[in-house]
Amino acid sequence: MKLTKFHGNPILVPNPANSWESLSVCNPGVWYEKGVFYLLYRAAGNAPSHKIFLGLATSRDGFNFERVSDKPVLSPSADGPDAGSIEDPRIVKFGDFFYITYAYRPFPPGQYWLHHQGLAYMPDGPPEAPRLIKENLTNTGILMSKDLRTFHRMGRLTEPNSDNRDVMFFPEKVNGKYILLHRKKELHGPPCPSIWISFMDNLMDYNDGVLLVKNEYWWETKIGGGCPPLKTDAGWLFIYHGVCPKGVYRAGVIMLDLEDPRKVIARSSEPILEPEYDYEINGLWSSCVFPCGSVIVDDTLFVYYGAADKHIGAATCKVRELIEHLNN
Repeated sequence: MKLTKFHGNPILVPNPANSWESLSVCNPGVWYEKGVFYLLYRAAGNAPSHKIFLGLATSRDGFNFERVSDKPVLSPSADGPDAGSIEDPRIVKFGDFFYITYAYRPFPPGQYWLHHQGLAYMPDGPPEAPRLIKENLTNTGILMSKDLRTFHRMGRLTEPNSDNRDVMFFPEKVNGKYILLHRKKELHGPPCPSIWISFMDNLMDYNDGVLLVKNEYWWETKIGGGCPPLKTDAGWLFIYHGVCPKGVYRAGVIMLDLEDPRKVIARSSEPILEPEYDYEINGLWSSCVFPCGSVIVDDTLFVYYGAADKHIGAATCKVRELIEHLNN
């Protein structure tokens, strides 16, 4: 089974009128509330440093989005740990506040699509500089917001001197615990980066947790989380991404037990989303679909994804059809 891509894709493209998003818009988190879809997206302009920002767009139908401003809603800090880039937001909400996990770097990544690593704009540091600085590693932090327009930086969530990203919370507690999914490259066990699950007493109480799933199928040399899990009658619906040996990014789906999310009920052996069209194949990172947000409205699943690190696409399916596919 494949998700159905919106015929009008891409739903959001770079805007040459805004210098901060003139080259790339991708990897959006999403929230749906009171008839409005909120798309919090990653963006960058044509500067060689490739500093990365967050923008916001809204929609009534989930397909036709309008930007809320010609300025980013969040920019890298002036001189803090996220001064280089803020990337790949994943959104949940507890009470009146949104909590957004996001990846960040101390220095801009440079034109990574040319050299395939995030080192180009790291200054030469002394030998005693921590690995985080010397290698411009990615950490994950938490943002707190009431409106997705103004934010409070709560600080680093993952441990320092690691490369831990694709981090997201479940949208509600399970058995009194907050649940976190993450992908830490340095964790031992599986041969490739895999998805781990942690149970926490509070939102900042990070721990390594236990292995949830590792690469298993032909399209998964490494895997990582995609969208925060969604609760259904059949279990937690979790969309993740996989990367094949040729570097192609695809997306699959897993169903987790409602009461014990460490238990995998079902998993798709084939991707439900993969690069097919020009806007998904030709961009900054070729042949890449990278989902970061999904919502269920009535019985329709909406999935939003970065396409070739340059555009944003939308895809849908009926939730019951997807559950039946997993059951089979």
